Amino acid sequence: MNNITNNFTDFYCDVALKDPSSLKKEYESKNVLAYHHTRPHWPIHIVVVPKKHIGSFTDLSDKDTEILLEIIEVIKILAKKVEKENGAARILTNLGTYQDSKHLHFHISSGEPQ
Repeated sequence: MNNITNNFTDFYCDVALKDPSSLKKEYESKNVLAYHHTRPHWPIHIVVVPKKHIGSFTDLSDKDTEILLEIIEVIKILAKKVEKENGAARILTNLGTYQDSKHLHFHISSGEPQ
C-alpha cells in the first residue's frame, strides 16, 4: 500500500456515521444516510452514503443490490426536490484519486462552486 492509502481516513465510517446527530439530515434508514455536506462545495450540497462500508461505485457487489436500489431511490427523490427548488441539480460520484474519502458516496448539488 502506498502512503496515500496508509494515511487515508474514511470520513463517513470514522465521523459521519459514528455520530450523525450533528448532521442536517435529509434522509436516514438502516442502510442509507443523506445529509447536507459539512463543508459544501456548492450552495446546495447533499451527500448520500450507504451505512455499510463500500469502497466506491466500482466496489459494489451483488450483495449490495438492496442498498444500491435504496440509494438510487433516495438520490432520485432528493435530486428532484433540489431541481424543483433551484431549477437545476447535478449528481456526482468520484473514483480513484478523485475520491477524497474511500467510501461510496454521491453528491447532489446545485449552483456554482463556492
